[in-house]
Amino acid sequence: MSEGTDRPDADAWAKASAEDIAAEHARRRAEAGQAPGSAVDELRRLAEAVGDAVSDRLSALNNPAVQMAAQSVASQVRSVVEPIVDRNPDVFDHLASAGAELLAAYRSAVASAEARWTSGDGSSRSTAEHIDLD
Repeated sequence: MSEGTDRPDADAWAKASAEDIAAEHARRRAEAGQAPGSAVDELRRLAEAVGDAVSDRLSALNNPAVQMAAQSVASQVRSVVEPIVDRNPDVFDHLASAGAELLAAYRSAVASAEARWTSGDGSSRSTAEHIDLD
């Protein structure tokens, strides 16, 4: 065996499973016609979905004053956010990438701590004394 393959990768199963799940999600999105877009596109879709949900809730109130106020606020927010998104689309892509990296780092830290806790090795266990309460 070569030096790179002497030790099996402890996370090989987890990595393969994650890749399979990601491929399945991509396949389902493609079937549904929802190809993954940029972070800016996703942010716009989220804003539209939230706006639609708020509009639906407010239309149920049957109060024209509330509906007009909500539409005014929504248009003001849109007029502030849209220019920022249009001028800086790369910023949102970088933020999305950074968030994914932070999530991966968190998962790694949790997985290694969990492995230590469940390993059964006496050296990694607490030195606290067990007191039987019976």
